Amino acid sequence: MFNRTGFQRLIPYAKLPQNLLIAGFTGMILVGTLLLLLPWSQTRGDIGLVDALFTATSAVCVTGLIVVDTATAYSRFGQVVILALIQVGGLGIMTFAALAYLMLGRRLSLASQAALHDAFFQRDLGIEFKKRFRQILAITAVIELAGMAFICLGLLWLQTPLKEALFSSVFHAISAFCNAGFSIYTDNLMRLRGSPVILVAVMLLIVLGGLGHMVLTELWHAMRARLDRTGAKPVPSRLSVHARVVLQVTGLLILGGWLGLLILGLTAGEPGWDRKILDALFQSITARTAGFNTVNIGLLPLGSLWLLTILMFIGGSPGSCAGGVKTTALAISLAELKAKLFGDEQVTLKERRVPKPIVWRTLVLLRLALAWNAAGILLLLFTEAGRPGVGLHDVIFEQISAFGTVGLSTGLTDKLSTWGRLWIIATMFVGRLGPLTIALGLAPVKPLHVAYPEGKVMIG
Repeated sequence: MFNRTGFQRLIPYAKLPQNLLIAGFTGMILVGTLLLLLPWSQTRGDIGLVDALFTATSAVCVTGLIVVDTATAYSRFGQVVILALIQVGGLGIMTFAALAYLMLGRRLSLASQAALHDAFFQRDLGIEFKKRFRQILAITAVIELAGMAFICLGLLWLQTPLKEALFSSVFHAISAFCNAGFSIYTDNLMRLRGSPVILVAVMLLIVLGGLGHMVLTELWHAMRARLDRTGAKPVPSRLSVHARVVLQVTGLLILGGWLGLLILGLTAGEPGWDRKILDALFQSITARTAGFNTVNIGLLPLGSLWLLTILMFIGGSPGSCAGGVKTTALAISLAELKAKLFGDEQVTLKERRVPKPIVWRTLVLLRLALAWNAAGILLLLFTEAGRPGVGLHDVIFEQISAFGTVGLSTGLTDKLSTWGRLWIIATMFVGRLGPLTIALGLAPVKPLHVAYPEGKVMIG
């Protein structure tokens, strides 16, 4: 057991994963940029440094925003490079989450303490991490291969040539599970609206990729417990508080977004309620960081755009391929607000007390996210001023889409100025790693123990 002094000496090592994550993602983006600048990665040879950097950042950060058409501007080799960046970026964030999971002593639930557990120093981290990484690879491979099979069958049903169907199914299955939103079709997935099999497969891949590795592992153990009740090895079947919160909030957001889009409307003149129901469900799911679209986002009513903006800001769940401030942050912030309104000192979720450090980190995350996006909207309004057809709603939507690593756009992305593109690149990077991760990675290690006298300030 470590005493307080020993624990403080080990704090610098707790910062190491954040620094490794920032450096790793930066390195992948730079390598991807160089590969996309190669002549055989392009079809016309007119993609410059900023555009290649934009595409590489969007792929590694699994965003999906594009300034050039992936289908026509990049060769098959370039598309494979983009696909590899998406896969590595998706696996990278889940791997980092697994490392953090181990560093916290396998206590990532909301009931856990936000500090290094003594068990971290009592285990062989290398062995544990290898086991966790193998689990991530296995889960990813199984889900993506199943998605590829269904998408390929759907494409073959639409009489797509076999070679094209195979590559398209591989590309879109990986892009969907990693919540990237990249497509090798100029109109994204609008041409596939007539295939419910493909759309349902993509939606399932997006949802599973947005739940997080820890939740997927718990669901797998719960299924094993139900299927093997007589097994010799006991398998835990009860989901943790974290998993239950993630599943509940995810379900409510999908349902709320679906009903909201049906009420607020999609594009005008769409035939048939069956098409509208599927399109609304698809956009409700994909808005939470996947970025695929089956309707023209630029033609959506303002109310629908605002609803999608809220969903993009929230995003997916911790430890997943999704971006945003995360579903658990929403749950904790609402629970904290409820506690404050009712004068309760404890913040509770699922009849469990949420530790104060986690509540504090959540509030810091939300404030950093709001501050970054407010500054980004102001900056884009300045850099993109005077462009025809660009309104305030386009700028807000673009900024939140980049921050939430979503990839949806009303059509502003390819119109951005060089300074606007550089800002969106920075926003995708910050949104992928998370404002809190970067803040913790750059913050001073040694805390200040200074108590100032109280000063009353009036509010309201």
